[in-house]
Amino acid sequence: MQYNDYRALGFTTLQNGLIAYYSKLNISDAELLLVIQLEAFNQRGENFPSNEKIAANTNLTVADVGNIIQRLIDRDYLTIEQVKDSQDKIGNRYSLNKLYDAIDQYIDQNVLIKDKKRKKTISVSDDLDNNPLNYLARKVEVEFGRYLSPIEREEVAQWLSVDHYTPEVIELALREAVLSQAYSLKYIDRVLLNWQRHNLKTVDEIERFLKRNR
Repeated sequence: MQYNDYRALGFTTLQNGLIAYYSKLNISDAELLLVIQLEAFNQRGENFPSNEKIAANTNLTVADVGNIIQRLIDRDYLTIEQVKDSQDKIGNRYSLNKLYDAIDQYIDQNVLIKDKKRKKTISVSDDLDNNPLNYLARKVEVEFGRYLSPIEREEVAQWLSVDHYTPEVIELALREAVLSQAYSLKYIDRVLLNWQRHNLKTVDEIERFLKRNR
């Protein structure tokens, strides 16, 4: 088959937010595959494909498909709605609206860079690269409501590569800065150094330390 022959099979459109951040919602790869299959069927006009049809397009068994669908329903990412067709016959359809609502909420809280004083969005990153440096820089920018300078970004990079702080520990230090309304990397650095002096290396150790000292 040539490329144009494959094009005849059609295309499925997926939201970049789903591709970039599904793991942040604790959606597994198998669950993402099922969501993609539901989107593919839906965009071809089939809103309630059988488990057998979905399984036939994947390496999943029919039982696997049923279990994954139930997990998504239990976590309120997938719903089954009743609809009427043109002849007023009642049928079912899958809806992923709540999943996309959850992604929108995650993006609003963790990706959108906002000017907190003017209460407006500055920009949204369309970068699908979630490596630790990009992720942490974006988190800091979201909380600070501004872009980081190249020098500031390099400081975040040094926390990872030179000081060997884990991303989770840096996130905790960022949280402490925000709670103190101290929107500066210097404050975050002082927090990290304080934890280092107390030989605190893991999130659990730091959380216990914070509880004791609040």
